[in-house]
Amino acid sequence: MGNLFGPLTVLIAALVTMSAPQAAGLLKGFGGDGTVYEAARMSESNDKDWWVNSGAYFHRSGGIGMTVQGELAGQDRWRLLYATTNPVDTDGGYHPQNLLRLVTRSKFKNFTQQVYFNIERINLSDSPNRNESNGVLFFHRYRDGNNLYYAGIRVDGHAVIKKKLNGQYSTLNSVPIYHGAYDRASKPNLIPTHQWIGMRTAISDGSDGKVVIALYLKDDLLGPGWTKVLEAEDTSTAGAPLLKEGYAGIRTDFMDIRFKDYEAIENTPAGDSGR
Repeated sequence: MGNLFGPLTVLIAALVTMSAPQAAGLLKGFGGDGTVYEAARMSESNDKDWWVNSGAYFHRSGGIGMTVQGELAGQDRWRLLYATTNPVDTDGGYHPQNLLRLVTRSKFKNFTQQVYFNIERINLSDSPNRNESNGVLFFHRYRDGNNLYYAGIRVDGHAVIKKKLNGQYSTLNSVPIYHGAYDRASKPNLIPTHQWIGMRTAISDGSDGKVVIALYLKDDLLGPGWTKVLEAEDTSTAGAPLLKEGYAGIRTDFMDIRFKDYEAIENTPAGDSGR
């Protein structure tokens, strides 16, 4: 990447916001207007609170954060780069938003995470990785891309809580929420689109070394207010639980999507970080 876009990459890395990050254990919103650019390392992000690990750009305006909407221009530097490095999943580089990985630069342990999302479009990529497991998901206790918890809603309508340990996924719990028959071609998404849906999770250490994760949705189709749709416990599923603090954040797959009102709030005293 550095050889292909060296001067511009260095310039973007140099524009890191210099103001102090938000208070420890608290992150609200996506920051001011502007764009967070994808960076190879968190330390190279041009934003003090957020790191775009994948997806090229995360645009912000008037409190709304969003992926790339539609296609990138043919000569956009990220279009050219993704066309070389991952043309299958990004449709020749035109849809890097198919792989959004947005990570906080603050760490959390026992915390509540919340956002409202609005799916604008499902990108019907030919990629074999466009499947029923795609969706809108939160990161928890993220150490790196191979070690973390996921929780969220999938395009097949299932709520899911998963662990990824040393690159291997394990499903801790799953239940259908939005009913229907998923079909990759004719019914590629069961999550309601063009409306704001709230998603909230709470993760905490339980008794006997457990990790407990609960998932809530706010959608009038499910009833008034927040609805608890799923809970899971990890004691030793496919390896030891992830007991140390880690980063939070958002993952989405093969969709154009907008977000608002993000929050991550630590629920334990500041000194109890689990380090």
